[in-house]
Amino acid sequence: MSFINFKKEQLINLEYSLKRELLRSNRAGSYANSTIINCNTRKYHGLLIVPQPAVDNGNHVLLSSLDETIIQRDAEFHLGIHKYKGGVYQPKGHKYVRDFTTKPIPKLTYRVGGVVLTKEMIFSTNADRMLIKYTLEDAHSPTKLRFKPFLAFRNVHNLNKANNFVEKKYEEIPNGIKLRMYTGYSHLHLQFSKHIEYTHIPDWYYNIEYDKERERGYDYLEDLYVPGFFEVSIKKGESIYFSAGIKEINPASCKRLYNNELKRRVPRNSFENCLINSAQQFIVKKGKKTKIIAGFPWFGSWGRDTFISLPGLTIGTGDPKTCKAVIDTMISELKGPMFANISDGENSVYNSVDASLWFFWTLQKYAEYTDNKHLIWKEYGKKMKMILNTYRKGTIFNIKMLDNGLLFAGETGKAITWMDAIVEGKPVTPRIGLPVEINALWYNAIMFSLELAKLNNDNKFVKEWEDVAKNIPDSFKKTFWDKKKRYLADYVNGEYKNWDVRPNQVIATSLPYTPIDESIRASVLEIVKKELLTPRGLRSLSPKNPNYKGLCFGNQALRDLAYHQGTVWPWLLGHFVEGYLKIYKKKALPFINKIYFDFEEVMDNHGIGTVSEIYDGDPPYTPRGCISQAWSVAELLRIGYLIKKYEDK
Repeated sequence: MSFINFKKEQLINLEYSLKRELLRSNRAGSYANSTIINCNTRKYHGLLIVPQPAVDNGNHVLLSSLDETIIQRDAEFHLGIHKYKGGVYQPKGHKYVRDFTTKPIPKLTYRVGGVVLTKEMIFSTNADRMLIKYTLEDAHSPTKLRFKPFLAFRNVHNLNKANNFVEKKYEEIPNGIKLRMYTGYSHLHLQFSKHIEYTHIPDWYYNIEYDKERERGYDYLEDLYVPGFFEVSIKKGESIYFSAGIKEINPASCKRLYNNELKRRVPRNSFENCLINSAQQFIVKKGKKTKIIAGFPWFGSWGRDTFISLPGLTIGTGDPKTCKAVIDTMISELKGPMFANISDGENSVYNSVDASLWFFWTLQKYAEYTDNKHLIWKEYGKKMKMILNTYRKGTIFNIKMLDNGLLFAGETGKAITWMDAIVEGKPVTPRIGLPVEINALWYNAIMFSLELAKLNNDNKFVKEWEDVAKNIPDSFKKTFWDKKKRYLADYVNGEYKNWDVRPNQVIATSLPYTPIDESIRASVLEIVKKELLTPRGLRSLSPKNPNYKGLCFGNQALRDLAYHQGTVWPWLLGHFVEGYLKIYKKKALPFINKIYFDFEEVMDNHGIGTVSEIYDGDPPYTPRGCISQAWSVAELLRIGYLIKKYEDK
């Protein structure tokens, strides 16, 4: 039986099935995303979504959907489903769906009278191509299939409206056609594994409604272009392969391409394999550059997210080679001491104080796994020293080291820590001054650099930084710790200390070098466990706080106001677990195992086989945000890695 399986009663219940989405991406940066019954509910949904460098370098929906129709004895049974303005579903193909499995890839089974048709989808690993296998499992009379492609040809963040600028011409290619809607776009090649009849009848389908966009306060009505339809006869037991790509292929190779992709897949047949499968989808290789996509379907490459998620996505899956490739790519885009928070070529944004500090942590994890600390300093030491020295002297966003060795960061109107939501031009959590996790990361970066410098006899660096490092633990404790409260201040600015109970302090308990002793770490973890821990991660603010918001729902302003004010973040669990294991060791394993395996429940919820970006702070901890987030998946993989490490001890 498939690890993830949905039955007829669940699939035909739209309230249930439309809340569950499938994602498949590839190393080229393309992806496919829709609900489990192939009814698009987001503008980000589509069967073939690919980067278009000639247009704007963003991701573009080329093929929105492919509607299938079964034809027997002149009767037509439409398997597609769209929601139109006014809440009208047409056609209602979901009523024919009987089963959904993921063994080894997503497979839908349709039953129409005596006809049983299966549909299996797979996305090419390195090519911009969706492959679909249709198999007629059973039929008692001659059967035809009709395919109607719905095209969008627009950026994933926009919507399409009917217009007169569409290129309505097409060109016949082996077993299919190629076409594009607008000049500048790649051509879309629609091909089948056998000869097929194409009828060209260009038409628009108006006011297709995307529920998720309406919920999120965005425009939600789109017009899609249908150039015509394909028809083909199919016999009982026969399989027909469909290919949608930006390059033409030999139709005879469809089956081979499909089977080759099938062999490469990590099957979603267990919780751990789901995480490994999901981890692969965030890695994109373009030329000599390897990057991490922060989350699907709308995030790109983010510096902070890259470094936080990289150890889990690569070291956690036994792939140090990719880890190094991403580190090298990130270094190639370093601007002064800053890594791009949003990496987008010439439009990159450098506004993260902690991305550069997480870089040191990532190097630590890589060095631990590969056991090559000598080489790390030789290869990356210059960049490490430059970052530390520039932060020490002072740089943009008022980042500077104070006389007590702690790191100050921030200025009015800016949000440069990971809590970076801005509403109406104002940061929701500005945290100007001395943020607790920034200073924990700062100390860890200095200590790791000193460790490497001593191994490599870099006495000049040791002399410049050793006294700074010695003073930080005392400064940190005096600045952040309160004996009566028994936890760390979230940030300090002059005489002001912010005592909101937030998860940022947990990072000070997990790092290889920490400025606080074991008793303080134990106390911090206890308060975090008591007020912030949920089955889905750590709350970003204690429910006891009057500013706490337990639901992250509504338009963008409402969501941003809740984003770091109570919303649960799975990625923070990695640091909670690591800190907890360092203190309680093997005795903590039953507790940590429960945290880890509780996520098995989410594998068939929201993003199938993956982990969401965020969850509500209040029960039932509804999933929100991206359906698949890199650091959520990564830190769970790292927790699994830590569990095995402590079990082996």
